[in-house]
Amino acid sequence: MYYVYFAKSLKNRKVYVGYTSKEPFTRVSEHNHGSNKWSQNNKPLKLIYHESFVCKEDAQQRERFFKTGVGKKIKLAIIDSLGS
Repeated sequence: MYYVYFAKSLKNRKVYVGYTSKEPFTRVSEHNHGSNKWSQNNKPLKLIYHESFVCKEDAQQRERFFKTGVGKKIKLAIIDSLGS
């Protein structure tokens, strides 16, 4: 199983979009331990949304979509609907 997830910074409210083959809670925990430069500078992070996929390519394509102009608008609409 593959996942696309949104992790919100509790420090500055920025939202990270990523994909992983790990459980999203596990991956966000890794981010909170400083697994990459972005998360080191923006932690702590909280998992606010995820989608699951059987196919890795579908998850990668969905992650890329959320980083496009239209995808960012949809990402914000999802976040707003969650009240996060």
